[in-house]
Formats: sequence, structure tokens, C-alpha cells
Amino acid sequence: MSAIRYLSLFSGMEAAHLAWALLGWECVGVAEIDPAPCALLAHRLPHVPNLGSVTEITDEQIAALGHIDVVIGGSPCQDLSVAGNRAGLAGARSGLFHEQLRIFNAARTFCGARWLVWENVPGAFSSNRGRDFAVVAGALAGCELDVPRDGWGNEGVALGPNGLVEWSVLDAQWFGVAQRRRRVFAVLDTGDWAGRPPVLLEPDSLRGDSAPRRETGEGVAGTLTRSAGERGAEDGERGQLIPEIARCVTTGEAKRQDWETCTIIPAVAHTLRADGFDASEDGTGRGTPLVPVAFDCKASGRAGFGVGEIASTMRSMGHADSHQNGGSHLAVQQGMQVRRLTPRECERLQGAPDDWTLVPNAKGKPMADGPRYKMLGNSFAVPVITWIGERIQMAHTYRQRAAA
Repeated sequence: MSAIRYLSLFSGMEAAHLAWALLGWECVGVAEIDPAPCALLAHRLPHVPNLGSVTEITDEQIAALGHIDVVIGGSPCQDLSVAGNRAGLAGARSGLFHEQLRIFNAARTFCGARWLVWENVPGAFSSNRGRDFAVVAGALAGCELDVPRDGWGNEGVALGPNGLVEWSVLDAQWFGVAQRRRRVFAVLDTGDWAGRPPVLLEPDSLRGDSAPRRETGEGVAGTLTRSAGERGAEDGERGQLIPEIARCVTTGEAKRQDWETCTIIPAVAHTLRADGFDASEDGTGRGTPLVPVAFDCKASGRAGFGVGEIASTMRSMGHADSHQNGGSHLAVQQGMQVRRLTPRECERLQGAPDDWTLVPNAKGKPMADGPRYKMLGNSFAVPVITWIGERIQMAHTYRQRAAA
């Protein structure tokens, strides 16, 4: 069985490599333009080509990489995050999702790619009143989708001519790291998804250490069963809401569909809060990220404290008002004193090896703390990506293992 090969976009510190090298996967290319992560990639993965800006990657460059199974990328979230300006997919940064999809389509055409993994903040569900996530899920599936009347659920499935899309909000603290880091992941399978195990839609009890339990009957398990015909829907057709809780992708009880419409199946209902569904990054439902210890490295005077056992979401501090070596960082209280977390401690919160980001910078000098914080705040949590990789590998090889 040959190794799974993947292309990483918006690579940053390349958490995908840390996660998937453990599975024996091969990275065939990265794409990054920020000087600090470019220096890290050149140092840590010197034999892997850096394709540079996703806006300039050509079909010829993709084809030259050879066979590809998976394309992964977390297109920038500044325009979708509750901490950003909420410009949505019209924003210059978050609009790079469309470039990610363009590159995947090229990898599918020229290199046989089957899987696309996309990551972003849960604010994607509420951005532009939910219409932005409708664009994302619809573009992945290959159809148009309407926003559900009650908003997007934290988990769901969309089915269209491109294939099957699963999405789920995963929290890094479920996977053994001491950080609350809720992110929405979407996985597109353009291959033979019928009969294989689900990738993201697993019972919470199988996901990690302490994911919230669902009520009986709400867990998603089993195998995916093809209930649609082979004929795909025409581009531009509207999605149809299916009220069942993922029944037709888990039990095989759904009636036959002719794909005259794209179907979207909510897997679980979203969590209701006093002020609406949860689109925040930290799980509070209030739409504003909470930092358990507010510690300003630049300002004098006292800062407000609130220390918990699990760190809040690590942020890159790359917004317009933050200095690369200052700004607001996670902090810890020791006795009566407060200090910000060191880059090494932040690496541990992301599940990365100690000093992974401590590499020579573009000038050959040791990487400063500021760029290290930014890389770590922008990164995936490694154990989450490992789990997703394990699920993709199980689904990717399902037919081969079943025949053995």
C-alpha cells in the first residue's frame, strides 16, 4: 500500500507535516509567502518545494508534483473571525478560499486528488448571516446551498456532484492539549464515498478525552451509503434541506434521490444559547473571544486576570494594532506575578515538538519570539490534524482492506 501524498496550502509552521508524517504520509509541496514560516519550511522541509502565493500557483506547477491524494489548507480567517472586521468571503484574506478550491480542482484533474481538507473559525457559520458558509459548503459540493432557517449546525453533510462534504467543529482540548481551540473543519471526498466510514461525523466519545456527550441517538457512526443516482446536479441548482439527523448517510434508510437538487443533511442541531447559536471562537456563544488572562506586554499598570486550567484560543496577534513582539498573549499566573507564555509553552499547547519554531530566520539569526507566536497562533492544533488524517486514511483504504 503506497503512502498517501498531500499538498499543503497556507502552510505556516506546517502542522500537517507534524501530524501526518506520523502516519507515513508524504508532503509533495507547500505554499507560503510569510518570511518567518518560509524560513521554517526551508529549514525543516528542505526537499519539499514551496510554491509560494496561492494566487500565482499554476496548473503546470501542480501537475509537476505527481500523484496527490489530499490537499489541505486553512484559508486565512481574518475576514470571518469574530475578532476581525467580518468582511466575509469578500475580504481579501478569507476570499483566498476560492484559490484553495481552484488549486484542488487542478490537483484533482492532473494529479488524481480525492480529498480536500479546509479549516476556519466557527465565525464562518455566522459571517454574512451564514451566507459565506453556504458558499463554502456549496462550492465544495458543487452546487448552491441556502442558509438553513435556524442557522448552521456545528456538524453536517452536503452532497452534490463534486462529492460528499462533511463538516464539524472540533475543539483542540478534546484531543489532549490544554487549549480551548474551536475550529470548523470541512472534508470533501470526490471519490467512492459509498459504504466507507465517515471521516468527521464520529461519536464524540471516540474523538478525544472530554468532548460533550450527545443524547442517545444523536451520535453519528456506521458507514456512508450511496442513496443518490450517478447523475450529478447541474451547476447553480439550489440545495434542499433534509430534516433527518444524518439518517441517509449513516443508516442507509433514505429514499433514492435523482440529484436534481443538491442535498444537505444537518448531522446535529446547533447549540442554542441565550443570544443565539454559537458562532464564537471560544464556545461562549457571545461572539467575542475570551482570554483567561488579559496581559499586555507593552502597557504599564494592572491587567485583568482570570486564570483557568485550559488555555483560551491562541491567537496570532497579526491584526493591525498588534506589534509582532508585543500585544496580548496568553499568560500564566505564578504566585502574585503574571507572565506571558513562552513560545515553547505555546508549541506544547498546539501539540508541536519543543522548539519546532526556533529556527534560523531569513537572515540566518535565531527566530524572534514575535514571529514564533504568530506562526503558532495561526497554526492547526497537531493532534486534531492527526485524528483527521487517521480518519481519512481509514476511509481512503476502506475498499482495499475490505477486499483483503
